[in-house]
Amino acid sequence: MRPTDYTLKGALDALATGETTSVKLTEAFLEGISALNPRLNAFITVTADQALAAAKASDARRAAGQAGKLEGAPLAIKDLFCTAGVQTTAASRILGGFVPPYESTVTANLLRDGAVFLGKVNLDEFAMGSSNKTSAYGPVENPWSRANDPATRLVPGGSSGGSAAAVAARLALGATATDTGGSIRQPAAFCGIAGIKPTYGRCSRFGIVAFASSLDQAGPVARTVEDCAILLNSMAGFDPKDATSADLPVPDFAAACGRSVKGLRIGVPREYRLDGLAPEIAALWEQGLQWLRDQGAETVEISLPHTQYALPTYYVVAPAEASSNLARYDGVRFGMREVAQNSDLRDLYERTRAKGFGAEVRRRIMIGTYVLSAGYYDAYYLKAQKVRALIRRDFEQAWAHCDAIVTPATPSAAFGMDEKQDDPLTMYLNDVFTVTANLAGLPGLAVPAGLDGQGLPLGLQVIGKPFDEETCFAVGAALERAANFTAVPGIRA
Repeated sequence: MRPTDYTLKGALDALATGETTSVKLTEAFLEGISALNPRLNAFITVTADQALAAAKASDARRAAGQAGKLEGAPLAIKDLFCTAGVQTTAASRILGGFVPPYESTVTANLLRDGAVFLGKVNLDEFAMGSSNKTSAYGPVENPWSRANDPATRLVPGGSSGGSAAAVAARLALGATATDTGGSIRQPAAFCGIAGIKPTYGRCSRFGIVAFASSLDQAGPVARTVEDCAILLNSMAGFDPKDATSADLPVPDFAAACGRSVKGLRIGVPREYRLDGLAPEIAALWEQGLQWLRDQGAETVEISLPHTQYALPTYYVVAPAEASSNLARYDGVRFGMREVAQNSDLRDLYERTRAKGFGAEVRRRIMIGTYVLSAGYYDAYYLKAQKVRALIRRDFEQAWAHCDAIVTPATPSAAFGMDEKQDDPLTMYLNDVFTVTANLAGLPGLAVPAGLDGQGLPLGLQVIGKPFDEETCFAVGAALERAANFTAVPGIRA
C-alpha cells in the first residue's frame, strides 16, 4: 500500500503500531502535491517546511507517549480559515498577502490534537460558488477528470472544491471545509468522498473569513464517513470567542458509525422528487432507501412544503449578510489597497473593491445591498426571514415522524469546466437539495454511493435533527457499507 492510500483511520492505526511515521506520510503527500497540484490547482499555498518540521515533532511526541487524537495526520486547510503566520486569502485578490497573527479555533483544535498541516487549499472566492471557478487563483479540477483528456475537465464543486479535490486525489488524509448552502456536501458528492456540515453552532466560526454569518458552518471532508467523524470530534466544541457557539458536550461521533440503524425511521420528503430529476439520481436514491430497509430501518414519506422557496430565500439572506460582512474590505485596514494620486477616501474604496473582488462576489454584494436598502428591506429580506422560519418549522414537524432524512446530495454528477459558466441561475440550482439544512441549522452528511453512466460519482445526503450528528453518522455509515464505494479517480488510477 502506498502511504497516501491510507484512510485517516488506517493512518492513525499505522502510526500507533509503528507501521509508518508522520514524516513518511507527510513526505509522501508532499510528493503527491508536487506531482498533481500543477494540474489540479487544489492548493494555493503549500507549507512543506512547516509540515515536515511539525511531522518530526509529532513523531517525537508519539515516541514519548504524548500522542494526541490526530497525532501525525497530514491534513489540508481550506484557505478560509485563519492560520497564524501562513497567508490566508479566501481565494480573493483583496486578501492577497494577508498573514493572520492568530489561529482560527477549528484549526487550533486540530493542532492541539497533533495534526500536521500540509497547506491551504483553493475555494470559490469568499466561499461564493458551486464550481470552484470563481477563485482569484484559478479553477480547481476534479480528480475524476480523465487524466489525458483536457476536453473532459470537470469541476470539483464548491465552494470547498480544493478541499474535496485534495482528499479525492490522495493529497491529504482529510481537510477542513465550510458550508453555507451546500459547500461541503456538493463537492464531496462530486469528488466521491464523504463530508459533513454539522449543526450550526457545533464548530466555532472564530477565525473563519465570514460569508453569511447565520449560515456558515465548518466541517470536515475525508475519504470515509468514519474519517469525517474522527475529524469532527477534534474540530467541534464550545468556544467563548464565538457568540453562536453551542455550549454542549461533543459526543463520540466515531463510535456512532458502528451503531445499527434497525428501528430507525428514515424520512423521504416528497417535495425532493423534482420534475426533471435525473433517472440515475432517482434510482440511486431508491437504492439507498432499500439498503437501509435491508438493515432494519423503516422509510416513511414526509412533507417539507416550503422546500420550493428554499433557494430564493437563501439567495436573499446569504447575499444580504455577505454585503454586510464584506464591507470591511475597504483598502484601509488590511489586504489590498488600490489608490491613485490625489484620490479621496471614496475613490480608494471604489478602486480597491472593484479590483479586489471578482465578478461573483460583486454580484452578491449588489444583490445583498439591494435587498437591504430602504424600500426593499420589507419586501425581500424581511419576507425571506419569515419563509426561513417556515422552512425550519417544516423540519420540526417532520421530526415527529422520522429520526433522519435521506435525499440525493446533488441534482447531477460533476459537470464540465465550461458548462453553466454564463448562467449564474443554473449554477445556483446545484444547491437545491442542500440549502434547507443551512436555513434550518441542521446537520447534513454526504456519502459516496454510486457512479453514473459516465463513471462519475454520485452521493446521497443524510439530514439529522439539531445536534444529532450521531444518527447522521450511523445512517451514513450504513449507506457506505452497503454501497461499498471503492472507485478511484481517473487521475489516480
